[in-house]
Amino acid sequence: MSTDQPIPWLTLAALGAAAVVTVTIGIYGVRLARTTSDFLVASRSVGARWNAAAISGEYLSAASFLGVAGLIAKYGADALWYPIGFTAGYLGLLLFVAAPLRRSGAYTVPDFAEFRLASARLRTLSMLVVATVCVLYLVPQLQGAGLTLNILLGVPSWVGAAIVGLIVIANVVGGGMRSITFVQAFQYWLKLTAIAIPALTLSVYFFADHPEMGSAAPPTVSEKTTVAITTDVVVQVSAPVTVTGSGTIDGVDTGGEIRLEPGEHHLGKGASMILEAGAPVPVVAGAPADNSDWIAPGWGFGGQHPMYQVYSLILATFLGTLGLPHVLVRFYTNPDGRTARLTSLAVIGLLGLFYLFPTLLGVFARLYVPQLLITGTSDAAVLLLPGSVFSGWGGQLLAALVASGAIAAFLSTSSGLLVSIAGVLSTDVLSGRIRDFRMAAVLAGAVPVGLSLAVTSLDLSRSVGLVFAVAASTLCPLLVLGIWWRGLTAAGAAAGMIAGGLVSGSAAGVSVLVGFTDDVGNGWPAAMVAYPAAVSVPLAFLTMVLVSRVTKNQIPADLGRIFTRMHAPERLGVGADREGELRNGRAGDLRAR
Repeated sequence: MSTDQPIPWLTLAALGAAAVVTVTIGIYGVRLARTTSDFLVASRSVGARWNAAAISGEYLSAASFLGVAGLIAKYGADALWYPIGFTAGYLGLLLFVAAPLRRSGAYTVPDFAEFRLASARLRTLSMLVVATVCVLYLVPQLQGAGLTLNILLGVPSWVGAAIVGLIVIANVVGGGMRSITFVQAFQYWLKLTAIAIPALTLSVYFFADHPEMGSAAPPTVSEKTTVAITTDVVVQVSAPVTVTGSGTIDGVDTGGEIRLEPGEHHLGKGASMILEAGAPVPVVAGAPADNSDWIAPGWGFGGQHPMYQVYSLILATFLGTLGLPHVLVRFYTNPDGRTARLTSLAVIGLLGLFYLFPTLLGVFARLYVPQLLITGTSDAAVLLLPGSVFSGWGGQLLAALVASGAIAAFLSTSSGLLVSIAGVLSTDVLSGRIRDFRMAAVLAGAVPVGLSLAVTSLDLSRSVGLVFAVAASTLCPLLVLGIWWRGLTAAGAAAGMIAGGLVSGSAAGVSVLVGFTDDVGNGWPAAMVAYPAAVSVPLAFLTMVLVSRVTKNQIPADLGRIFTRMHAPERLGVGADREGELRNGRAGDLRAR
């Protein structure tokens, strides 16, 4: 894409405007950040409506803005479980976690672990898990930023990751939670606008066009299209198609017309294909090749065990939300448990509204940019759709609007994750002062930036799904059992977190580092590595219960007081926040005395 064309300049202006507004709002928040409590939990002064917008802005990551539409375009009906699970998880938060967690008076998840189970070792283990989950979640955000700037502006992928990383570190170092609360609330409404307007505009075009989406035919290109193959890929063809190819196709160097028969074909890195108008589009192996299969549930996400994949995904997304550190820390910012519940309820509405639009864009992507299905890079669908359907300034403006929403998605989620890491490191490893928070933010921000450039890039939503599986297998059982089961012990909690974390974390590590997919290894091992939650989550809960039964002599002596503090209404005055300790730079035992 050359710089003399208008699209890059409009896009660059939109990206720059989103970044400038983000930094400006962050600077305003810096002026209000004075104490350690401001940096960690915004002095527990954030109301339900403001906090709900901030949580939604923080939660709607690259996986939501780009990945959901891409997965729906590729896998169809089963991919709808991603937005459903991402939203429904907040119902669990509303019912089981939000208010008791707020009443505990803790500042971080490790704080809660020590408050509930009186174990410094468990606090350290929880800190390590929180840091791991946040780093794993940050990596796909930064990779998404690199992908976005590479597609829209043609710059190397590392540039986008570095730019987003620097902006996020600057905002978090400047004002912590107080600063990013304002930023994230603004970014929710920016993201909603940036995805709703293109989706509604394309809906009008779609109904005027009257295309056929449920036929047995494969997707087709509407005009002559050239597709560059940037990595080795296996595609499947359901109907014979003649293409003009170059490079390695099915292990043979080609340089002219080639007929692809029904079945699987191997496309080598550096190859290219030219599809004539109306030609059926090969689809990456594992995805439904025909529209009739794509629109019907039960196909999973590629591989031999589709139903296992779907149920494992449901478990990961529903329960993973209950264990995401950057989401949980937001409930510490509410003034009381009632406000925490109202915040959760409002978030469900805001997320439900947002996810209507990526779903629509996923359908339109399969129809109007089906060439993305060849390489599997469907994360780019939202970015490329407006310019592919609308010509002239209208398409360029819509594309620029989408670009601003995409950069907001990366910035808002990355900010919340970095605050979570900096919070636990500054209070558990360092002395808990403002200077320690800032130092931790710089160090914690540099690590995921480096990892994002070194590890394999997967589909954004699938990468985030793996992180949800880790959270669902570690922090979720700790919180649910810690809040509602009196029999939990520190040994049981530690054993369950280790068991669930080893299984889910190993799967996530293999997938991210070496790109393990369902067509590598085949069968159940591949399915469980790609979607580990159905194994790791029950294992974590069962281990916590069994080990706690064996070590029931370790149950804290003042358990009644702990449960009263978590479950009694604030107006009874049985609990108190720990602001005094942290303001004095101490991060000691959080048990109520």
